[in-house]
Amino acid sequence: MIVFDLTCAHGHRFEGWFASADDFERQASAVLVRCPVCDDPNVVRLPSAKVHVGRATVDTPSGVEETPAESVAGFPDDLVRKLRELVRNTENVGHRFPEEARKIHYEEVPGRPIRGQASKDEAEALREEGIDFTLLPPLLTRDSH
Repeated sequence: MIVFDLTCAHGHRFEGWFASADDFERQASAVLVRCPVCDDPNVVRLPSAKVHVGRATVDTPSGVEETPAESVAGFPDDLVRKLRELVRNTENVGHRFPEEARKIHYEEVPGRPIRGQASKDEAEALREEGIDFTLLPPLLTRDSH
């Protein structure tokens, strides 16, 4: 995985995690990359500096250098472990995610951290209703066993 600094046409800055620069380009051209603040689909990569993370080196935007086998996607093991712990502390509601997110948003049930799946259309409908959520990169949702 590679992390890119992104911005929308309204100037909101955020990060995006992608398998490669080509993957970002493919997703952006298919209008799958949207601003998490305003939902603007006009997202572009920002220039960023060379970043050293542990023993791995990420050189954006040209790509990712070789990383040690014990690292996941070039991130330090302790960071990945902490992020996975956060994800484990959520309830996986699977394909009921849109329904459960609405119930929580409209206070029909007590609030709780959830995760699950939603189609592109379902995600768009949630955004239109003002329901905040974010996409999780696969490295956080895969079993670590």
